Amino acid sequence: MRKLWLVAKHEYLRMVRRRSFLIGTLAVPVLIAVVMGISIAFSIGNRDDRPLGYVDLAGVLDAVAGSSDEGMSRLVEMRAFADEASARAALEGGEIQAFYVLPDDYRQEGKLALYYWDDPPSDAVQEQFDDHLRANLVAGLPDAVQRRAMEGLSLTVRSADGSREFSSRNFMAIVLPFGAGFFFMIAVMSSSGYLLQAVTTEKENRTMELMITSIQPGQLVAGKAVGLMAVSLTQLAIWALAVVVGLAVGAQFLQPLRTSRVPWAALGIAALYFAPAYALIAGIMIAIGSAVTETRQGQQIASILNLMFTAPFFFVALIFANPSSPILVAMTLFPTTAFLTVLMRWSLGVVPLWQMALSWVLLAVSAGLSVWASGHVLRVGMLRYGQRLNLRGIVRAIRGGVE
Repeated sequence: MRKLWLVAKHEYLRMVRRRSFLIGTLAVPVLIAVVMGISIAFSIGNRDDRPLGYVDLAGVLDAVAGSSDEGMSRLVEMRAFADEASARAALEGGEIQAFYVLPDDYRQEGKLALYYWDDPPSDAVQEQFDDHLRANLVAGLPDAVQRRAMEGLSLTVRSADGSREFSSRNFMAIVLPFGAGFFFMIAVMSSSGYLLQAVTTEKENRTMELMITSIQPGQLVAGKAVGLMAVSLTQLAIWALAVVVGLAVGAQFLQPLRTSRVPWAALGIAALYFAPAYALIAGIMIAIGSAVTETRQGQQIASILNLMFTAPFFFVALIFANPSSPILVAMTLFPTTAFLTVLMRWSLGVVPLWQMALSWVLLAVSAGLSVWASGHVLRVGMLRYGQRLNLRGIVRAIRGGVE
């Protein structure tokens, strides 16, 4: 075991010190900062702090104006006008950004008019007036009724068996699993290159032959897999920290982020599936690197195999339409597509427990077999230096390990 951890440490330090790793890892936090900065700047830059006027001909707001919504946050001042002419004059003079008119029959018809020049008030400002109007309409009712009316509509989608639900106010329950899947896809595509280079480079400079004399092929493969998995975990941890910081900062300026909750269950599933999924990738890529003679040859094969892990993204439309489709169930059970399919199905529907259990077991068994098989392919590949192993040679190497 000591040799395995030495190999893992060597691979980890060798990769994290590379300039390409540093650039690729820091590029995502910089991108998040730029996107969040633009969003915040756009939100602040388009903010109109001028008062919002209203003409209450129905006597709805004047009766309790300013009393029923004292605890509500105000983005702008709301100014009352006696008639439409004075409000229009204030609008033309630039004193207010817009004004509402509540006609005499508002209580019967429920219709009101909004007047503005070039651009309407922001959604947040209009929501402020809606809250103000609602608070006045329910004034005098029992406190429980007032609270319910002020909260407004909140759509909750719940599964038939009651095991899963998500709210329209918590968009993170849908966005985060897809985001985690996207980051996993990036990790797969980047780590496949690391895993190939970890073998092919040492084969090309003949250092692999020296290493095989002092360590067993299985330990060498496991050490490389553990070291490079730690590299990916480091990368993902930095990205996750950047996302958390970005959300925390954005929540100070963007209202939807304040009411969202972190879907810990989805993150737990991601953590549960990540290790065996990465081990499966590691075994396959190390086997490819052991079979080819040049890094470029391995990269061509790896680019095709990467599609086997990222294929669920091609079925996003089906996932939204029918998360329990037979095609998606099959992809849930298939090892290479299990991680992303389970994560995206979980965000939109119910994944039966038996499917998740069987999926994880099949993934874990496949990961163990891939790491075991890659050790035998590595041993045979070293004996045939300079010669590329074809599919028949790979099968023979694996069968030799069984026999």
